[in-house]
Amino acid sequence: MIDLHSPENKRDSELIAQHRHPAQHRFIVEELAAHRLALLERRRQIRSRKTPAIQPVDNLQQQLIRALQFELTGAQQRVLGELMQDFGAGKPMIRLVQGDVGSGKTVVAALACLPVVESGYQAVLMAPTEILAEQHFQNFSAWLTPLGVTVLNLVGADKGKKREQKLSLIASGEAQVVVGTHALFQASVEFKRLGFIIFDEQHRFGVDQRLALQRKTRDDEMAHQLIMTATPIPRTMAMSIYADLDYSQIDEMPPGRKPVTTSIISEQQRDSLIRRVAGACAEGGQVYWVCTLIEESDALQCEAAEMTYDLLYQQLPQLSVGMVHGRLKPAEKEATINAFKNKEIDILVATTVIEVGVDVPNASIMIIENPERLGLAQIHQLRGRVGRGARESFCILLVRSNLSELARTRLEIIRSTQDGFAIAEKDLELRGAGEVLGTRQTGEMSFKIADLMRDQQWFAQVEELAKLMQLPENATIRGELLRNWIGARQEYTDVG
Repeated sequence: MIDLHSPENKRDSELIAQHRHPAQHRFIVEELAAHRLALLERRRQIRSRKTPAIQPVDNLQQQLIRALQFELTGAQQRVLGELMQDFGAGKPMIRLVQGDVGSGKTVVAALACLPVVESGYQAVLMAPTEILAEQHFQNFSAWLTPLGVTVLNLVGADKGKKREQKLSLIASGEAQVVVGTHALFQASVEFKRLGFIIFDEQHRFGVDQRLALQRKTRDDEMAHQLIMTATPIPRTMAMSIYADLDYSQIDEMPPGRKPVTTSIISEQQRDSLIRRVAGACAEGGQVYWVCTLIEESDALQCEAAEMTYDLLYQQLPQLSVGMVHGRLKPAEKEATINAFKNKEIDILVATTVIEVGVDVPNASIMIIENPERLGLAQIHQLRGRVGRGARESFCILLVRSNLSELARTRLEIIRSTQDGFAIAEKDLELRGAGEVLGTRQTGEMSFKIADLMRDQQWFAQVEELAKLMQLPENATIRGELLRNWIGARQEYTDVG
C-alpha cells in the first residue's frame, strides 16, 4: 500500500499511472475475488433454499408453440430446454438469459410460465417502465389467455377500487401470471403461491427492489428467478459480474428480421431529412424522432422533445405528430403509443423513454438527435425499435457539425455493425462497465480499484482464488477479504 500512496522512484510512479504496478495487481485481484465470493455466497444461500416444485409438463407449452405464427429458433428452443431442466432440478432457478434486441426473449419467458401455472403456482414479470410492462402484458395476454391462463397487469397508475380488485385477484391466486412495474413489490401486494419471478432488464432495478419481490413467496420458499437482458455483455465478463447466476444466451435472430441501414448526417441537412420523412410517411410509413440532452434532467429532456414536436408540427402540417416523454401521465403515454401503433400518428417524437418496450412493425425510420450523448448500447436499443416489419428500415443519427473525433469514432461503430455484442465490447471500453451494465444502482457492487474492462486478464486467476477461499480452512481469510472490500455492502447477498 505504501508503494501506491508514496512511490519511492520514477519507475514506480510510471507503473502506477499505467495500472501495471504489482501492488495494484494484488489489490485488483483481491477486489475482484471479494466481489466474486460475495456473489457465490449469494448463490449458495439461494440454492440451499426450499423451492416450488414445478413439473415441466409441456401440455400448454406445446399448445402455445403450435398456435404461434412463427417457429422458435434453435437458440430459443435450447434456452427453453435449459429453463425446464432448472425447474426439474429441485433447486431454485437463478438464470440470466441474454439476447440481442429482437432475438425473442419474451416468448421464451411466456413459455416458461406455463409449467409454473400447471403446477399450481403464480408467475410474475417485473419490467422497469410502464411502457415495457404494457407491451409485455399485451403479448402475454395474446399468447396465454386463449390457453385459459389469467394474465393481469399491475402498475403505479392503478388506484382506488381498480387497484383493490387487482390485489384481490393476485392474493386469491386467480391471477396466474402478473405483469407489472415497481408497483409489484409494494407491501400491499400479496401472492397466494408465487413460484416464478422474471426480471426484465434487471440492471435497472436496485437490489432492495428485487429482494422485496423475492420475499413475497410463502412457506419459506425461494421462487425460481429468470433474469432477462437485451444489453449484450461478453460471456467472460457476464460470468464474472453475474457469478451467482447460470448463464444462457439467445444468439440467433428470428428469420425475417431485416438489417437496419444506419447513417450519420449533419444538422445542416435537417431540411432534406424533413423532406425524406414526409416522403416516407406519404408512402404509409411511420417515424420515431428521439430527442436527447446531456443534462440528467427530465424537465430539459421534455423541453427538447416539445421544441422538436412544435417544429415538426409546423413544418409538416399534413402529418399527424405525437409526443411522449417522462413527465406525461402514464395514461397519456399509453394513449399516444397506442395511437402510433394504430397508425393514427405518423411521427412519434420521444425521449429515450421508448428505448425498450415499443413494438410497431410499421415504423421504419428511427431518427436520433445528438446521439453522441448516449451510450452505444442505448443507441443500438433504440435502433432495434425499427426493422420489425416488411419495410426497409433506417436509423439516422442527426449530429452537430462540430462533433469531436472521439464522438464520430463511437458513432461509426454503430453505423458499421448490427452486432450488439461487438457494440457492447466497444461501449465497455469507451464508457466503463458501471454505466453500461447499470452496476451503479443502489446497493449494487461498485469497484474501488478494479475495472471490469481493463482487468479482464485477471478473471481466470480470480476464479481460482475464489475457489480456494471457499475451502473451510480459509474461512477466516475469506471473512477478512469480504470485510475489507465489500464491508457493509454485503447486504446484497441477503436472500432471506
